[in-house]
Order: sequence, then C-alpha cells, then structure tokens
Amino acid sequence: MKRMWRRCLLTGMLVWLAATPASAFVAYVSNEKGNTVTVIDTDSWTVTKTIKVGQRPRGIEFSRDGKFVMVAVGDDDTIQVIDTKTQEIVDTLPSGPDPELFTQDAAGKTMYVANENDNTVTVIDLEKRARLGDIQVGVEPEGMTISPDGKILINTSETTNMAHFIDTTTRQIVANVLVDSRPRFAQFKRDGSELWVSSEIGGTVSIIDPVKREVTGKITFEIPGLRNEAIQPVGIGMTKDGKIAFVALGPANRVAVVDGATHKVLKYLLVGQRVWHMDFTPDEKYLMVTNGVSNDVSVIDIAAQKVIKTIQVGELPWGITIAQP
Repeated sequence: MKRMWRRCLLTGMLVWLAATPASAFVAYVSNEKGNTVTVIDTDSWTVTKTIKVGQRPRGIEFSRDGKFVMVAVGDDDTIQVIDTKTQEIVDTLPSGPDPELFTQDAAGKTMYVANENDNTVTVIDLEKRARLGDIQVGVEPEGMTISPDGKILINTSETTNMAHFIDTTTRQIVANVLVDSRPRFAQFKRDGSELWVSSEIGGTVSIIDPVKREVTGKITFEIPGLRNEAIQPVGIGMTKDGKIAFVALGPANRVAVVDGATHKVLKYLLVGQRVWHMDFTPDEKYLMVTNGVSNDVSVIDIAAQKVIKTIQVGELPWGITIAQP
C-alpha cells in the first residue's frame, strides 16, 4: 500500500513539474525620455528593476545567446551592453551618430546598426566588440532586419522613403524599393516569402516580394472616428507561422490584427497612448507593446486577441525585447 502511495505521489509530482513552466520570461523596455530600461517579470507582470542607461535609449534586443541586452543610446552615439545576470551595464559597442534600430545575424556574431544622423549602417563584430565598417544608405535610416537565410540586410530610410536591400557579403546595396512616406520598421516572414515595411506618414504597410524586390500590395487602416493622419503604422510583430501579424498604429492608440495570408485587417485592439514597438513572449502566448505617451506597456493575449494587462514603466517607452532568463 505504501509502495503504491509513493508511486502515485511521484507520478503526481512529475505531472505537476511537466505542467509548471521552468521559469518566467523577462522583458526589457527602453524608455526614450527617462534614460532608463525597465525590467518586467512576465509571470507576475510586475516591474522588478529600473536600470539607468545613457541618453535617449531606443532600439533594444537580446543577444542571440540571451546573456546580454543591447540598447542603442542615440544621444551618446553608442550601443550599451547590459549583463542579464547582474542587470548592470558591462560594455559598449561602437556605432555611428544617433543609433536607432539594429539587427543581428542568426549566429549572433555580427550586428548592423542604423545611424540616423549620418545616413549610414554600421557593421559591428560582436565577438571582438569592433567596428568593421559603414554602409552608406538613404537619409535618416531607421528600420533594420535581416532575411531568414542571412544573405540580405534591409534598411529603411525615413526621408528617402525606401527599403534598401544590402548584400551581407559584399555590404553593397543591390536594390532600392520605394515605399510610402516615412518608413519606420521592416520585418520578414519567417519563411522569407514576404517583407513588410510600415510607413508612418503614408499610413500603410507595404508588402514586398523579396525575390522580385517590388511592392506587391499594401495594407491600409480605417478606424471609425479617427482622421487618417492619426493612424501611423510603426512597429510590426508577426507570429512564427506567419498567420497573424500585429501592427502598432502610433497616436491611433490601437494595434491592428492582420491576417498574414490575405493581408486583411481582422480587428483593432485599443491599447495605451502612442503605441510604438512590440515583442512576443518566446512561447507566443502574449504580445507586449510600448505606449510612449501613457508611459506604460499593454499585454495582449494572442489566443483571445485582447488586452489583459497594463504595466506602468518609465518615461516615453520606445522599444521592448523579451527572452527566457
């Protein structure tokens, strides 16, 4: 009887352990005006720490191995590196003037940084912490992404209104695709079949064929009661399977839910004021979006497609990155 009881207890414990997550995810939010990074525990949805960083932090991303968080501090003309164990700044990376957004290759060995003030993309060797060179692009570069196969780097230039296709081997521009006014963000589908580029002033998301390198369609947005100029697409988040995408609409204070195949808007989710950028939890159960004017982060339940939580952070939250500690 005792043996059976122990066996049942052990089985129950194993089931409980299997159903219990090993650890919560952690989110880091860059606060552009507050010059801080807010750390959020996604299990309790609470702020656990505020890290003082350089002037005007914007682009933010985990290193591929999850050991560091890198944040572009634009007014300091550098990328600061935060150790995720100590949650302290431990290093800086060389960039050009006013770094804004950046991306890494799949191996986490090379970083590409958009420098808004000198119209260049800086290439950085992450292992050596060294600057490898610069690529001349259009005026006011911002959006940065890399193709799933790592062969093509995309940079969007706000004033030139283009998506630049850059060969990562030669570091030369191989194509320029004209999009609508003030492109801010770019993202590939995971299978590489489409490139999406948001145009803030144009009010659209351009769908680009990466092979033909031409615009094949555009997503537009209409919200009853709002003027078109108040609907300003910026950040884009896409599920791994490419079936659903989310687009932050800036001062419209909404996130659009878009069908990834038909490109039709399915619904609008009301979030905080001036929604900007976003990131998924690694299990894709939640999407967290930054709201610059209301100084908070909205948490969206992906399955239910509704906002379930609002978390107060620092002043003018801009970027967000999430990973498992």
